[in-house]
Amino acid sequence: MKDARGEEKGDVAGQAGGSRAERGAGAPTWAQELLDHLRPTSRDVRRVVAWLAETVDGTAALQDDSGALVAGTPMALDESLVADILAGRIASAATADEDNHLRLVRVEHPNPVSAGAGVLAVARPEPFDRRTSDILTHTVQVLELLLRARGTTEAGRRLKRATSDLRLAILQLLMVEDTVSARRVAAGLWPGLLDTDTACVYVLEGDAGQRDRLAEECLGVTGDRALVVRCPAMDEHVIVVTPGDTAGEALRSLVDRNPGTLLGGSSRQSLARTATAYGQAVSALAVARVRPDKAALYSERNRPERLMDPAALREWTARLLRPLDGLPHHTRAELLATTRLGLEFTAVSAAKVLGVSRNTVRARMERVESLLRTDFTDLTVRATVHLALSTQVSLADGQGEHGGPRQTLVRLGDLLAGPALETWARELLGRLDSDARDLRRTLRSWIAAGGNAERAAQALAVHAQTVREHVRSAEPVLERRLIASGSDLYEVVLAHLAAGELDHPVLLRDDPGHPDSPVHG
Repeated sequence: MKDARGEEKGDVAGQAGGSRAERGAGAPTWAQELLDHLRPTSRDVRRVVAWLAETVDGTAALQDDSGALVAGTPMALDESLVADILAGRIASAATADEDNHLRLVRVEHPNPVSAGAGVLAVARPEPFDRRTSDILTHTVQVLELLLRARGTTEAGRRLKRATSDLRLAILQLLMVEDTVSARRVAAGLWPGLLDTDTACVYVLEGDAGQRDRLAEECLGVTGDRALVVRCPAMDEHVIVVTPGDTAGEALRSLVDRNPGTLLGGSSRQSLARTATAYGQAVSALAVARVRPDKAALYSERNRPERLMDPAALREWTARLLRPLDGLPHHTRAELLATTRLGLEFTAVSAAKVLGVSRNTVRARMERVESLLRTDFTDLTVRATVHLALSTQVSLADGQGEHGGPRQTLVRLGDLLAGPALETWARELLGRLDSDARDLRRTLRSWIAAGGNAERAAQALAVHAQTVREHVRSAEPVLERRLIASGSDLYEVVLAHLAAGELDHPVLLRDDPGHPDSPVHG
C-alpha cells in the first residue's frame, strides 16, 4: 500500500482553484451544485456529504473528534492517521491500495467541549485527479461553513432554552412566595428586575402554534423590564410579570398587531401575591373575550372579603388554618402555596406551574384536607378555604391589619351575615333573573353538585349539555369565569352562601369549646 502523509491543507487549497481554463472545463456544474447547498433551505451537512460521494463516484464519511459518524457511509480508517489529523500535526493525508484511493482531510468543527475538528474521508476506485481534488477541497470549505453556522444556531438555541427555563424557575419561585430566591436567581441575568415590592401580571392568549413568536414579541416590547414566561400549564398563554407601569400599553399594542390575541391584566400586587395576580390576569381574559379591544384589566370590584368585618375575618382565618401551625415553616408554606394554586386551577395545571408532578399537588392538598378535616370535592368548602387562604396571604403582606382583636368566636355564618355582603350577593345573582332560561336555578344546582354537569342535570331533569350551556351563558352576565375553577367561581359560590341560596359548608366538627375550635364554619 502507498501511504502519503503530511499533505498540507493549505497546499491543497492552493491547488483547488487551478487555472481559469481548467475550472472552466468542467467546474461550473459541480460548483453551482455545491453553492446551492449554501442556500437557506438547503443547508444540510448530510446532504453535502452524500452529494460529494456521488459527484466523485465514491464513498464519503464525516466523523467528529470522538470517531462518531456525523454523515455519510461508515468506513474503516487508519487510527494513527486520524489521530495525527485531529491533533493538527497534519491537515490531510492520502492512501491507496489495489481497490481504493483514500483522502482524509481535517474539517474545522466548532465544538466548545472538545478540540473542535473532524475528519472527512473520501474513497474512490480511481486516483484523485485535479477535478476531484478541487471538489473535495471546496466541499471541505462548505462543510466548515455549515458546521460553524449550525454550531452558532445550536448554541443560540441552547442559550434561549436555558434563559427560558430560568425565567420559568423564577416564576415558580414567585408562585410559592419565595421572593428572596426569585430575586437571587434573577439578579444574575436581569439586575434590578425584581428590586420592587409590587408588580402586575399580564397573560396574553393566542394561537398555541404562534406562542413562541408572541413571546419573542413580548420580550421585544418589554426588554429587560419584565419577566416573560411561556406558561407551562396553558399552551396558548404567555405570562408577563412587570414591576413597571409602561408594559401594559406595550402589550396592548401586540394585541392590535396580532388578531385573535387576548390580554388580561391583574391589579398591582406584592411579589408574594404573584399567584393571586396570575389568577386575576387569567380572570380578566374572560372579560377581554367580550371587549372590542380584546384587552381587560382585573376590576377591583367589591370582592366579598372586602365587605366583611376585617377583624372577624382575620380571627376566623387564623382559627381555620390553625391545624397547619404546628408544621415546620417550610412545610406549611409549601402546603399553603400548593393548595392555593390547586384551588385556583386544576391539579395538572398547578403542577406544571410549580414544576412538580400532579400526584405531588394532590398529595399536598389531601394532607391539607386531612388537617382541616374537610372535603375539597364540595365547591362550598373549596370557596371557603380559598377565602381563608387569600386572607392569610393578605395578612402576610401587612394588609388588613386594622381593627383590634375579637374575643367572641366567629363562624362563617357571622362573616356572611353583614348587610353589605348580602346586598352585594343579591345584586350579583339578580343579574341572572332577566334570562328566561332560569340560569340562576341551573347555576345553583350546578354548584350544589360540585360543578358536575351530569349530577346537576339529574337533579334538574335536563340534559347535561343544557347545564353546561346555561353555566357558560351566565359567565358574561356575571363577568366571571365559572367553568374553570378559580377565584371568580368562588366569589359566585360565596354570593350564594351570603344570599342564603346554599347551605353553609361543614368545615370542622361543631365543637366551639375545643381549643382548636373545630366548629361549623
